[in-house]
Amino acid sequence: MATSLHLLLQRSSPSLPQTQQAHAGLLKCGLVPVDAHPTTKLLTLYARHLRFDDAALLFRSVPRPDPFSFSVLISALVRSRHFSLALSLLPSMLSLRLAPDPFVIPAALKACAALPSIALGRQLHSLSLVAGISGDPFVASALVHMYLKCGAMADAHVVFDRMAEKSIVTWSAMIAGYATYGHVDEALRMLERMRSSGTEPNPITWNGMIVGFNRSGRPYDTVLLMRRMHSEGFEMDAVGISSTLSAVGDMEDVVIGSQIHGYVTKTGLGADSSVVSALVDMHGKSGRPEEMVRVFDEAGQRDVGSCNALVAGLSRNGRVDDALKAFSNFEAQGVELNVVSWTSIVACCSQNGKDMEALEFFREMQIVGVEPNAVTIPCLLPACANIAALMHGKSAHSFALRKGILADVFVGSALADMYAKCGRIRDARVVFDAMPSRNVASWNAMIGGYAMHGKAKDAIELFLLMKRSRRKPDHITFTCVLSACGQAGLTEAGERYFGEMQEEHGITARMEHYACMVSLLGRAGRLDEAYGLIRKMQLEPDGCVWGALLSSCRIHNNVELAEIAAEKLFQLEPGNAGSYVLLSNIYAAKGMLEGVDRMRDVMKNMGVRKDPGCSWIEIKNKVHMLLAGDKSHPQMSQIAERLEKLSVEMKRLGYLPSTDFVLQDVEEQDKEQILCGHSEKLAVALGLISTPTGTTLRVIKNLRICGDCHAAIKFISSFEGREILVRDTNRFHHFKDGSCSCGDYW
Repeated sequence: MATSLHLLLQRSSPSLPQTQQAHAGLLKCGLVPVDAHPTTKLLTLYARHLRFDDAALLFRSVPRPDPFSFSVLISALVRSRHFSLALSLLPSMLSLRLAPDPFVIPAALKACAALPSIALGRQLHSLSLVAGISGDPFVASALVHMYLKCGAMADAHVVFDRMAEKSIVTWSAMIAGYATYGHVDEALRMLERMRSSGTEPNPITWNGMIVGFNRSGRPYDTVLLMRRMHSEGFEMDAVGISSTLSAVGDMEDVVIGSQIHGYVTKTGLGADSSVVSALVDMHGKSGRPEEMVRVFDEAGQRDVGSCNALVAGLSRNGRVDDALKAFSNFEAQGVELNVVSWTSIVACCSQNGKDMEALEFFREMQIVGVEPNAVTIPCLLPACANIAALMHGKSAHSFALRKGILADVFVGSALADMYAKCGRIRDARVVFDAMPSRNVASWNAMIGGYAMHGKAKDAIELFLLMKRSRRKPDHITFTCVLSACGQAGLTEAGERYFGEMQEEHGITARMEHYACMVSLLGRAGRLDEAYGLIRKMQLEPDGCVWGALLSSCRIHNNVELAEIAAEKLFQLEPGNAGSYVLLSNIYAAKGMLEGVDRMRDVMKNMGVRKDPGCSWIEIKNKVHMLLAGDKSHPQMSQIAERLEKLSVEMKRLGYLPSTDFVLQDVEEQDKEQILCGHSEKLAVALGLISTPTGTTLRVIKNLRICGDCHAAIKFISSFEGREILVRDTNRFHHFKDGSCSCGDYW
């Protein structure tokens, strides 16, 4: 019987029932756990069938396990990606005073590399030294790979240099390691060392370098290396081509991209799914959406990689509706969409003004069982911020906390930005202070948040802390600081930081910096200096710069400079109604009715229409969108009734509507009605009728708040005893007790 059982165990791949049958039979014969050979075979079979509980039970029944038994189980666990469980067996082995052998250490080092855990890897290195096996080729090679995976290039190099025998695999791993970390020169020197030692590179060596250079953000070096590889007679395969195409896409080089596309067609590599995905991605990054779609359609493949590349490419090229349609088609066709697919469509929506859709896709993603990750959350949170969907943002915060991804710097930065843009600046600072590590985007999010809330002092203090923390500010940092100074009227501080940006940090002033400075000077009444700065600009001023000057002219009713700025804006942005409205308001404030009529006629003749005002307010975990003049909201009759009552009270207490903000040629009474239909007033009224007394209201608007609405909401905050936060395109207005945080300096 024992012989037949041994023969059963010798089969190449016995089934699980056969394995269990053999185990039971050996137990009856008394051969387990005395006989080491069948025990080891059984361990291997149980591990192969992923029956680790049975394997562990068998293993514990062996009174004197040998190192080979440990190596069998550890290796099996590593192959099945149970890395922590595999490493947990090492203390048991050492407690039995069994010295690790050249089979156990490499398997355990693979687990350390996969986790990764540099600390455990160093301990295993020490064990191998004590056991006298660190020089074993398998152990040394495993040590090199472990250190490379853990990012410890110096340690890997030390082990590599001490190796008596260096295989082409180890040479290739070292070269790829240097390439992955962006050390181009060192990777090339290692390649020459390899050749000098008598080992010639193979396609794996070249691919390792190409993939490494591409991953480390070295697209130009990637393409040069591909050319060198090809010139030395090596044929490109799918791995090298895919990475090179990715690099070409980053370079947005249409010519090289077309050449590689031709090579793919000629060699038949177009049948490879990874190459198809890379081609679609490359054409998308290069601004060739038609070619991208053609490649996708001709390939006839519907694998998830190429589908993801198509959606991302359509989104990148502004074809958002096409991206949404493609995504829906893939769902209908049964493509197994993954977390990258869902994250891409969420990002597509949040980056292109479809914030409600982004929230819906995120919800659907979870319904179908795809778990968001540390990339998905930062893609979703801007959508929450854009429409003040605070409860949705809080839910994302809770999800990140539960899944252990809150420490991710991108998640933390996006959360701070979301809270700031939803009016919760204190919560934003709590998130910021709790971040274990911060990058420049984290600092910018918080400084920008303070600027948006008109808290210039806090913004500047944080900027100074950023410099003390030796984090180098970038051009966005200075945009936030200059904006904060502009919001608070800190003209001298703004001028100082503008100079510091260029002189101390070597950051050349961009268009947004000039726009901030023009606004800063203009708001302070230094309009001639603002105009002088524009005339001295080395860049050709854009609409933002001239718009800043025109807005400042509106504050100070300077008709002469307003006409100069407006004329430039009419040339640069003929379809932008805001410029015509601003100039008309300036004329109206000066009593120049002919100018008002002329602006009205120009807009009418050119077919220019003012963008409809749109506001969002979140009530009971639901975001409501209200359009100026729109009567489709189901509670519109109640909203209108509340606004009418407020209007009566306001007039009784001496408030008069500012009808000069209405450009339409209608009667005065009709102008008042138009003002009542402004979206921010509709949103505030909806909040008043839908929430308990004393609840803070948070409203987001897609345009600048008008003067009449600003005055009206100040009154409402006092009359209703409410705190009301309104975020327009420029800043937050925090209304409380009849006052606004902007101090009417806006």
